[in-house]
Amino acid sequence: MAAEPAVTPPFTPYVPEEARLPELSVRAVALGSLLGLIFGASSVYLALRVGLTVSASVPIAVLSITIFRALSHRLGGRASILENTVVQTTGSAGESIAAGAAFTLPALVLLGFEMDWTRTLLLSLCGGVLGVLMMIPLRRYLIVKEHGVLTYPEGTACAEVLIAGEERGAQAKLVFSGLFAGLGYKALGFLARLWPTTAELPIPRYRAAQVSVDMSPELMGVGYIIGYRSSAIMVGGGLLSWLVLIPAIALFGQGRAGALYPGTVPIDQMSPADIWNRYIRYIGAGAVAAGGIINLIKAMPTIVDSFRASFRDLKLTTGGGAEQRRRTERDIPISIVLIGSIALAVFMSFLPQLKAVPGIGVSILSAVAIIVFGFFFSVVSSRITGELGSSSNPVSGMAIATLMGVCLTFVILGWTGHAFTAAALSIGTVVCIAASNAGTTSQDLKTSFLVGGTPWKQQVALIVGVVTSVVVIGGTLQLINKANQRVQEAAYTVTVVPPPTAPVMTGPDGARYREVRVGGVEGIPDGRYLVTDDGHVRYRVQEGVGSESAPAPQATLMSLVIKGILSRQLPWGLVLLGVFTSILMEIIGVPALAFAVGVYLPLESTTPIFIGGLVRKLVDWKRGSESESDAGPGVLYSSGLVAGGSIMGLLTSFLGWPDPRVERVADALGALGQKFQAAIGSGTAAVIGFALFLGVAWLIHRAATRQPPVPTKPVVLR
Repeated sequence: MAAEPAVTPPFTPYVPEEARLPELSVRAVALGSLLGLIFGASSVYLALRVGLTVSASVPIAVLSITIFRALSHRLGGRASILENTVVQTTGSAGESIAAGAAFTLPALVLLGFEMDWTRTLLLSLCGGVLGVLMMIPLRRYLIVKEHGVLTYPEGTACAEVLIAGEERGAQAKLVFSGLFAGLGYKALGFLARLWPTTAELPIPRYRAAQVSVDMSPELMGVGYIIGYRSSAIMVGGGLLSWLVLIPAIALFGQGRAGALYPGTVPIDQMSPADIWNRYIRYIGAGAVAAGGIINLIKAMPTIVDSFRASFRDLKLTTGGGAEQRRRTERDIPISIVLIGSIALAVFMSFLPQLKAVPGIGVSILSAVAIIVFGFFFSVVSSRITGELGSSSNPVSGMAIATLMGVCLTFVILGWTGHAFTAAALSIGTVVCIAASNAGTTSQDLKTSFLVGGTPWKQQVALIVGVVTSVVVIGGTLQLINKANQRVQEAAYTVTVVPPPTAPVMTGPDGARYREVRVGGVEGIPDGRYLVTDDGHVRYRVQEGVGSESAPAPQATLMSLVIKGILSRQLPWGLVLLGVFTSILMEIIGVPALAFAVGVYLPLESTTPIFIGGLVRKLVDWKRGSESESDAGPGVLYSSGLVAGGSIMGLLTSFLGWPDPRVERVADALGALGQKFQAAIGSGTAAVIGFALFLGVAWLIHRAATRQPPVPTKPVVLR
């Protein structure tokens, strides 16, 4: 007689289902919202600087445990583990919304539109809430039934931190140490200006070639978190751009009398930064576009399997029974989810930000596309997060696929005017944010499942986190764009006649000009310009987004996809150079997307990431076969560096705001540093700054090697 198969015992969470502990309290939601604002703003800053973000769940959990313990006598007692779970759930929404918004919305200014705060707020809100609603019907299948199959590595690590904090305290000292180290170092260099923030080394007898490093501790922290391989591939792409392509363009452009489009002056008159801005950005954008599409194609079997498996058991969510009435099995009712989704679709149909032209047709099509693509990629995102973690979730690739589908639909319908590019981008933005937040929602629900939280309370906390974080995310995008804005001379033969309502702006020469936004006009790049009353272009207002300080590689990719399909106004020769570079990398076994991001970014942005990855390599080498977990000491310290450096970076961005009062404050803070540099020389000051920067690397190494790690999967690029 055949033996009966063994029955797997049901999972027992840390907090029993019959327990009644404080959970969705005011203090938990308030602290989670505050931490979500901080990490959301820092994620926007990182996404614009280097085109990636890192998961904030573990650092938020650690900070929550520590803050509640330190203030327990003021807050009415020690927080329960379920309250700490609500804090990290609420706070993590900020990072996921920031990633989706910063990957897409800045493309508006690259397309010549205004990135206004209202548009950012509404689209982020729609995408964030949609991601939570789409995930709720899938929780019982992805989280409960697939327990043991879908590991949710970062959600599991977060649960381990929460349980460890409940039993024996958390390693919050590491996060705070990294945070203050990042704040302190960046304050001395970027606020007090004791040394140059970027160290540059021109290569002798090699025209237009130089090696540089941005001495930003947050970028070093990112490098440690993503690991040596990803950081080495990124810096390899940067070396190709700055030591091969830029010198080659300078060499072949030597002696050329006229400008070569999309440049506006002869190459002989360009600095390496100018060559990067006019030519390499298009090559890099083509490489990133190809890399994203390659990643999407490679993930297609997983996407198909995820979609099929998730819908196979969707009927479980509508079933009754005692199991659904248990505290640990109660979701927001499916009726509320359906009503909320329908209401959101109706709201989006009348949303002015989705209207490219007068009429309701485009808005309705946009709302339908958002629901269809949003639901599909929310399923995919949740499943991939369960298999690989949120940091490995290719949400930008999902946004690319959405944009391609929407743009092709627009082409079929004959909607190819420049105005339609904003509508296509708005659709891609909402879907990207929804997919990103759906993955984070599933990860947080996994943490709650392991700890023993109440699902509906976690889902409410996520929605609260969405509502609070969208406010600061829009403001952060505005701040960085405005603070890094510059006015440059421009010479185009195209005449741009300003409309009567065009605002008046004073140019660098003191004359008054009309400010005009240009898009879809042949012979002149999309953007904002200062023109005379008769339409002659005199200056270009170089937006902060797309500059060396905020290159926004993912947003550049989105604008490239849209323009390539709808307006076809691109220097395709440069774009195709990047496309085939990515294909070549993939053929020889190098991950194309990581390399492509390095090609696009300024070299100074990838070198500190590589230094952080090199520290991770040294730590792993010292420990032999053991590797560090997502909640390991080096990762926690580096997470603190990311938070501290990003916060100080936002403050320095604010001090770059073009306002005389702000400029006086910035000058006063940097007066001592400028005198110091003048006394010893900027070169010597740069050496001192770089030596201290390596000291920060040593601090990471010391923190990481003080105790043994827990083995886990390595973190890779998002």
